[in-house]
Amino acid sequence: MFGRAPKKSDNTKFYEILGVSKNASQDDLKKAYKKSAIKNHPDKGGDPEKFKELARAYEVLCDPHKRQLYDDYGEDAVNDSGFGGGGGGGHDHPFADLFNGGFGPFGGGGAGGRPRHQKRGEDVVHTIKVTLEELYSGISKKLSLSRTVLCSKCKGKGSKSGATIKCSGCKGSGMKVTARQIGPGMIQQMHHPCNDCNGTGESINAKDRCLSCKGNKVVSEKKVLEINVEKGMHNGQKIKFAGQADEAPDTITGDIVIVLEQKDHAKFKTKGTDDLFVEHTLSLTEALCGFQFIITHLDGRQLLIKSKPGEVIKPDQYKAIDDEGMPMYDRPFMRGKLYIHFTVDFPNSLTTEQCKAFEAVLPPRTAGQMTDMELDQCEETTLHDVNNIEEEIRRKQAQAQKEAYNDDDDDDNMPHGAEGVQCAQQ
Repeated sequence: MFGRAPKKSDNTKFYEILGVSKNASQDDLKKAYKKSAIKNHPDKGGDPEKFKELARAYEVLCDPHKRQLYDDYGEDAVNDSGFGGGGGGGHDHPFADLFNGGFGPFGGGGAGGRPRHQKRGEDVVHTIKVTLEELYSGISKKLSLSRTVLCSKCKGKGSKSGATIKCSGCKGSGMKVTARQIGPGMIQQMHHPCNDCNGTGESINAKDRCLSCKGNKVVSEKKVLEINVEKGMHNGQKIKFAGQADEAPDTITGDIVIVLEQKDHAKFKTKGTDDLFVEHTLSLTEALCGFQFIITHLDGRQLLIKSKPGEVIKPDQYKAIDDEGMPMYDRPFMRGKLYIHFTVDFPNSLTTEQCKAFEAVLPPRTAGQMTDMELDQCEETTLHDVNNIEEEIRRKQAQAQKEAYNDDDDDDNMPHGAEGVQCAQQ
């Protein structure tokens, strides 16, 4: 009644070819295949047979459904001539009765009781730009886009009757094979979806085609999405619209994924956290004697920032204000911190009178005092300004490399016997 169960065969070979364990993730498989394929690619002098084995192993294991078949029943379940491989006449394969019996993960549905496995369509990703103010307060945006949907006239069949014929271009397999020579006596075969039937293996008689979709089974439609950007969302966060991507026959519709891209802000930075960062420059007087200034927040509020009496701010110092950072996603009434990074603007020079005034109120010098005898024994130097120390170091390193290269050229061009003692003539 249910058909004969297949004999289980070796199901570790493909994992060994890729050098991964049986519980490897899709990312692990992809990385392993990419690394081995580059090493063994025939164009790079690799082994063509090893390259084909890698491609075959990855083709099976990267497909979750083929991987499940391989794990359960081995390589025979996923070979190209097998059931579901598009080779036609699937009933001759030892797994055909099992699948046609209508049980297991691939059972049910399909014309004439033959099951039809539904693949999942690809997700469609769109990026929208948002300001920091919008991420702080939340906003609703609209996005207009086009997508394909199943034709309502023929219900995605592509014809009036729903009848199809085997594609003549690929003989119903949905795939075509092309070959190219990669070396003396070496041919590489490549599989790709048939262009005539878009990989379906079927075509529709011209007289029977649906007039609305012209046999394509899908039509294009405009769609407007309303995107709710919630408070506290961050750069790179994704908003998913499940099952709203392009529709296709016998395919589970993928998702539309919206990725938020934060625009740069002139004043505030986030640095990937719920905290906000702002830069502020103080004059030397403000740093020593106190300050107050106003910050306009992302929601328009005016924050008064002031120092404590007698407090001194040092260059490169940070101060924080609790609960004035970004809202926390899913907890919008909680916020991070607002960090203020202070820099101090020192005067370029001071007059003699100003120096005396500072010395009168500042602590006395405690270091650097030397006797006249010590001073007489020192050589006096002159300091000069350096505008960009990194650039100056790079310039000198480049000059040193150039001189070393020229020295090597001089050594190479020197005639033999020019150095040392010359051989005596006999």
